[in-house]
Amino acid sequence: MTHVPQIKIPATYMRGGTSKGVFFRLQDLPASAQVPGAARDALLLRVIGSPDPYGKQIDGMGGATSSTSKTVILAKSSKPEHDVDYLFGQVSIDKPFVDWSGNCGNLSAAVGSFAIASGLVDPARVPENGVATVRIWQANIGKTIIAHVPVTHGEVQETGDFELDGVTFPAAEVKLEFLDPAAEEEGGGGAMFPTGNLVDDLDVPGIGVLKVTMINAGIPTIFVDAQAIGYTGTELQDAINGDPAALARFETIRAHGALRMGLISHLDEAAKRQHTPKVAFVAKPASYVSSSGKQVAAGEIDLLVRAMSMGKLHHAMMGTAAVAIGTAAAIPGTLVNLAAGGGEKTSVRFGHPSGTLMVGAEAALVDGAWSVTKAIMSRSARVLMEGAVRIPGDAF
Repeated sequence: MTHVPQIKIPATYMRGGTSKGVFFRLQDLPASAQVPGAARDALLLRVIGSPDPYGKQIDGMGGATSSTSKTVILAKSSKPEHDVDYLFGQVSIDKPFVDWSGNCGNLSAAVGSFAIASGLVDPARVPENGVATVRIWQANIGKTIIAHVPVTHGEVQETGDFELDGVTFPAAEVKLEFLDPAAEEEGGGGAMFPTGNLVDDLDVPGIGVLKVTMINAGIPTIFVDAQAIGYTGTELQDAINGDPAALARFETIRAHGALRMGLISHLDEAAKRQHTPKVAFVAKPASYVSSSGKQVAAGEIDLLVRAMSMGKLHHAMMGTAAVAIGTAAAIPGTLVNLAAGGGEKTSVRFGHPSGTLMVGAEAALVDGAWSVTKAIMSRSARVLMEGAVRIPGDAF
């Protein structure tokens, strides 16, 4: 029997925000995987260890959660006034597909750092000491992200005292600006509010009619009031992820919301578009104990938010969903804004399963339609391992 040897592909394993992923330079991938298609998807699936019917991704770099089953491909930007093109692939854990339909806001925090360290940013744009401004083209959704990356002695500074709930150790702060986060995108359903309404009635079989806010900002997201689906907004992962019936209900809400938002044309398509849209439920502030045992007081937050990612309740909050939260909170009348007390807002601090997060957004009513110029938040990032990943040579 002929045995095909493994091949080595230069790669870096990074944490960005509350996610982890395998980062590649486009030029380092095998030729057949440098273009979109079956070979690229097969390669990334094998790197991460999917599909895995055991749900553990033991034979790959994935960590068996939506937050750790991620891949990133970067290249010098082909867009004017941008430094790097950023393509994100969300790898399914138990199914053989890679979802390219959205961005990862958490890993966005690591893109600037990786781009500088990998020579993808013009050295003239990187100060010896200070903050490097990296202009990122998010290729999945056609948006611009500005990352402000601290630099010390000409190298990316990764250590520091910035603390991020959901991440155990402090690190250097990376400030992110998501520009025009509600701009139209391919496959994104068009306008910020695809139905034209801040609140809609969504008829969900087996549940009934739910009041929802459906928004395209950061990532397409369906917001529902926690109480309307039997929750308080203080739930941790086990309360949802240990309940198969609850997971099925959330998937039904997601599928019908995706159809209403114009993201899919038939309900059956939702199963192949797991990354988007997201479903989140919101509630007014209440005290609770986070997953780390930290007490979160009602007085220190503006609202509660819990979000689903790839069919499970997220352990903290997806960065792109945080953009959606900040944007919706800034627009009076949305369910997010009402949960936060209503009125005009430029920023909110919300409670999630791991703690709290602040996000800001600049919104304005222009010619009868809402627009958002940018959303702002801080994350952190760190290289965990660098070198090469190995996969069987016949895996793609």
